Amino acid sequence: MSNTKSYFFCGIGGSGMLPLATILAEQGAEVAGSDRALDQGRLGAKFEYLQARGMDLFAQDGSGLTRSDQILVASAAVEDSVPDVAKAKALGCVRMTRAQLLAQLFNASPRSVAVGGTSGKSTVTGMIGWIASKLSCDPTIMNGAVMRNFADADAPFASSRVGKGGLFISEVDESDGSIALFQPEIAVLNNITLDHKSLDELRQLFGDFAARAKGTVWNADDPESVALMANKSDAVSFGFAANADFRAVDMVEKPLSVEFRLLVKNTEHEVRLAVPGRHNAANALAALAASAGLGLDLEQAVAALGQYKGLARRFEIVGTERDITVIDDFGHNPDKISATLDTLKAFPGRVIAFFQPHGFGPLRVMGKELAEIFAAKLDRQDRLFLCDPVYFGGTVDKSIGSDSVVADVNRLGTVQALHVADRAECGRQIIAMARPGDRIVIMGARDDTLSAFATEIVEKLRS
Repeated sequence: MSNTKSYFFCGIGGSGMLPLATILAEQGAEVAGSDRALDQGRLGAKFEYLQARGMDLFAQDGSGLTRSDQILVASAAVEDSVPDVAKAKALGCVRMTRAQLLAQLFNASPRSVAVGGTSGKSTVTGMIGWIASKLSCDPTIMNGAVMRNFADADAPFASSRVGKGGLFISEVDESDGSIALFQPEIAVLNNITLDHKSLDELRQLFGDFAARAKGTVWNADDPESVALMANKSDAVSFGFAANADFRAVDMVEKPLSVEFRLLVKNTEHEVRLAVPGRHNAANALAALAASAGLGLDLEQAVAALGQYKGLARRFEIVGTERDITVIDDFGHNPDKISATLDTLKAFPGRVIAFFQPHGFGPLRVMGKELAEIFAAKLDRQDRLFLCDPVYFGGTVDKSIGSDSVVADVNRLGTVQALHVADRAECGRQIIAMARPGDRIVIMGARDDTLSAFATEIVEKLRS
């Protein structure tokens, strides 16, 4: 698919913007953009990566928009007062959200798989994408995280892939309601749990998502998905439940891997993953069910999945120094954090958990549920640190902050939870208390500098 249009991305370094900009550039479009982080001198390597792929970058002052035929790609939340938006409006440029543009490309593809759900969608997207690539489908993949199987020295930020096979695999987002824009051949429904929206809103969004698809793959272990799919007879289920169409049995968890037997109709397959945790076994079931829905050979798909390396910031081991392991993780909602902590607590050793909330707004929605998870999953030997939520400017209600979550954790559980407003100070205290055998996990979303923070902790432990 070729594209001769001109696009300007406001916030081009974002986890959803960068891969989409890369796809367009590789399809032949003219792509440029701006980013607040670029203006602030942050994340230089990411912007060098974009420039190396022929994208021009500008200050976020409107200077990159010069023609009316440029299409402005900006979040719906970006206000009209932002210089790029004001300049585009003055020029008469068409404005699209990232999701609108992605849906346009996705829906035009001859074959498609959309992966939805509150948790696990990036991993499942990466798994399906890797299977399809290994089985010669040459897919286009749109992900919100770097896929380690496709990343190398020349493509360190490989969160997308452009193929010519007519198959588009993408994660789709319910948090802004944009999942409603997608019309997939196969819809994957991982789970429905509290995150950005109320459960009533999520039920409507995911129900409509499944109804639009030609085929649906859904989680038989998730009560909300079970209720939603009760009357959809043509759908395929996955899970550990006895009635799942793609069922995992005899699971064996190891610190860095997981194995299980896959039962499908009258066949059995030995699945060995190089990523850990029960949640990744569930993700693998979803990916294999979707791959079978595409008509791919299941035995070959199982073999390909054994080579899956995972995603950046999904239980990514940054390093081990003095027998202290540091893990970088995207966990930011109750379900994701629960899965990460379950994986850690399946094996002995103290957990030092650090969490940076991804905004003040999310704490209003799920602060109580976050506290309950931390209190339930961590115990007296562990430690929990929360710094203040990430904040990049703008107007926001800051009445509920990290201190309220910490207070609830200390009231509900036995783990010692601390609110230390400054992230760097959290790091100093974590390093000072760490001892051999500890696992330090850095959790949070919407802030790429968290990976650098995890790396700094490893380096300081070394020195």
